Amino acid sequence: MQRKMRRLVMAAIGSLALLATAAHADPKGLRTGKVELKSAGPLTFGPDAVLFVGDSLDGSIVALATSDTKPGKSATTDIKAVNEKIAALLGTTADQILINDAVVNPLSKSVYLSVMRGRGPEAQPVILRTNGKGELEELRLDNIAHARAALPNAPEAGKKDPRGRDLRVEAITDIEFAAGHVIVAGLSNEEFSSNLRSIPYPFANVDQGSSVEIYHGAHGRYETNSPVRTFVSYNIEGKPHILAAYTCTPLVKFQLSDLRPGNKVMGTTIAELGNRNRPLDMIIYRKGAAAGKEFILMNNSSRGVMKMSTQGIGNYEAITARVPETAGLPYETLADLKGVEQLDRWDDATAMLLVRDESGSMDIRSLALP
Repeated sequence: MQRKMRRLVMAAIGSLALLATAAHADPKGLRTGKVELKSAGPLTFGPDAVLFVGDSLDGSIVALATSDTKPGKSATTDIKAVNEKIAALLGTTADQILINDAVVNPLSKSVYLSVMRGRGPEAQPVILRTNGKGELEELRLDNIAHARAALPNAPEAGKKDPRGRDLRVEAITDIEFAAGHVIVAGLSNEEFSSNLRSIPYPFANVDQGSSVEIYHGAHGRYETNSPVRTFVSYNIEGKPHILAAYTCTPLVKFQLSDLRPGNKVMGTTIAELGNRNRPLDMIIYRKGAAAGKEFILMNNSSRGVMKMSTQGIGNYEAITARVPETAGLPYETLADLKGVEQLDRWDDATAMLLVRDESGSMDIRSLALP
């Protein structure tokens, strides 16, 4: 009798445990609890205001349920000296703040920022966001619905390239949510280390991704170890593609369906946009003729903000020989936009810019899409 009673008690406890686990599980595979980040890098939003964070030092992508789903105004208030406001919020000085990315929640229109407090190995990652009053607040990670996808072949922690740069930092250089997948650019630990991977969401198994190779016209050679710096997803002739920009500054297209586990993919270089330059962000938008024309807007480290038309983008011949300056898809430089470090769309007519002035002060600004 006692054994039977004990079995009934234990079964009841097990049922309660299952109920508790279910209460902390989300239909998208998220579980509520504390999230610990080693770093906070590239950001992108997915469905239901889920924020994806690239944590290169941990070698993982983290999905965070922000619960920030209330529709917001088309653009929030500009914020002057946002780096100083971040420093004050985090109890430090502006020179100890590094803003790695800034994106707009497409539902609430709040701006989310990935920030490192401090410099060097002791720096602490923080996710901040604006509220409806244009104020900053921290996204608390001590009890949040989340999921983590570990990259199986990120560069070994502490490994350096021949120039002494930390390869692990570039495990994740950019991310975007497209067609139910988180697309991840960065470096792997394989011989041909430049990598693009397509991770289904909700997260399940994460494969090794695809090694990607490009012809770099400014360098006059094929390259397999330079990571994509920024990219956007875009349909070309009805097929999903990735438009990717690299340092010095080739613009390359990849067909999304080619990003299969272990595949080696050759990209098509459709433009050389100038050397001694690092692309920072890209967006695609529609404008003119009842919003029938589409454009790419890309900000850069030393070549300003470029505007490119996508018209005929599928017809440009691949660049396969050295290019002395620029070639392929033409662009114009928006001379009045300077110091733009981050770029995203607030809505169909407005862009969000993170701009640094000559004094080092940084502002969040709105811009009517050109």
